[in-house]
Amino acid sequence: MKKYINIAVIGLGQIGIYLYSELQKKKKLIELKTGKKIKIVGISARNKNKKRRFTIDKKIFFSNPLDIIKKTNVDILFESIGLSDGISKKIVETALKNKIHVITPNKALIAKHGDYLSSLAEKNNVNLEFEAAVAGGIPILRSIKEGIATNKISKVFGILNGTCNYILSEMENSKQNFENVLKKAQTLGYAEPGNPKLDLNGYDAFAKVRILSALCFNSKVAQNNCLMEGIEKIELKDISIANQLNMRIKLLGISEIINNQLFERVHPCLVSKNSYIGNVNGVMNAVITNGKPVGESIMQGEGAGPGPTSSSLLSDLLSILRGNIKYPFGLPTSKRKQLKPYNILNYTNSLYLRFEVKDIPGVLSKITNQMARYKISVKRLIQTPDNNANKATIVIITHKTTEQSINNCLKKLSKEKILLKQPTLIRLYN
Repeated sequence: MKKYINIAVIGLGQIGIYLYSELQKKKKLIELKTGKKIKIVGISARNKNKKRRFTIDKKIFFSNPLDIIKKTNVDILFESIGLSDGISKKIVETALKNKIHVITPNKALIAKHGDYLSSLAEKNNVNLEFEAAVAGGIPILRSIKEGIATNKISKVFGILNGTCNYILSEMENSKQNFENVLKKAQTLGYAEPGNPKLDLNGYDAFAKVRILSALCFNSKVAQNNCLMEGIEKIELKDISIANQLNMRIKLLGISEIINNQLFERVHPCLVSKNSYIGNVNGVMNAVITNGKPVGESIMQGEGAGPGPTSSSLLSDLLSILRGNIKYPFGLPTSKRKQLKPYNILNYTNSLYLRFEVKDIPGVLSKITNQMARYKISVKRLIQTPDNNANKATIVIITHKTTEQSINNCLKKLSKEKILLKQPTLIRLYN
């Protein structure tokens, strides 16, 4: 029996460096809980000499991360570079082929190549663990794979991006606009300092939705085009009007089975302030599953940052050290089905529509007449004139209508000269 389990950490960004520190500090606790001693035998990052919070052992530093696999007897490899392809994929693929267990928080990689990589792990009888890829420190994937594994899950949804949730919460609390709050989020480390686009445009949350769908519905990771919208177009005005309606705006990730078809989407939603999801604020994440016979299950916690992410990474490590060889998605890849996608155009919802218009006679009737042509009926209307600027804001809450109807209606309306800008559309979460 080996005296030590050899560990490698690839990628020493915020998460990688925090993880490295945790591994060093918690060696005795890990041994106490698993009976196994660990030893870090290899680390790799783009820049060996970059200033970090503490000194790393340069004797175990490899400029080429693939050399760790060739030149050390590594047993478990952490990949925290975070790319969906390129070196991230190459490292994970090579490690699995060499019968090395892999742990990663890389949701982009798993959402794109999860099926292929899980089949490699199964073939080589090693683990591919990615608890940290969804909802940071919340052990949602393990809960689905083990805790509620025998339940028939019909829906999973929630707040899956802490950056967006913080920005929307802070806009409401501070009454500051999107740009100012984004800068604050970057200063606090909640948003990427360089390019936070993948958080803000919904892509990050959508990758997590794809992973959750595969686990909840025992299916392959879907690759079809889906409804994905971010929060970049949400203005302080929308937050304020939502408040008048006793609602909040939340970026939700939602996946469900409708008529045996998979319907995945990520978009801002108006949710009631009296609902559970309407009161998950700041950087918190929350995931809700609906299953039989368990009913509704809710898990909430910090969804971003090196601390919560490392918590999940170490949870995966302990699982492997205890000898749990598991199917990455809970079932053998060959047994997971390919689900047909639901037609987005049939999606029905009540909608919040905000129009910025010239304040001239007949504007409102032009909008409502066009809506009537597409059988979109008005449930509530708020009209706020700005007499100084000869313009007005018109907000309409609709009864339920299809995506196809509203798409066609807004296409026609966007050609009207009465509009000062493109209308804002936010779906209500029922």
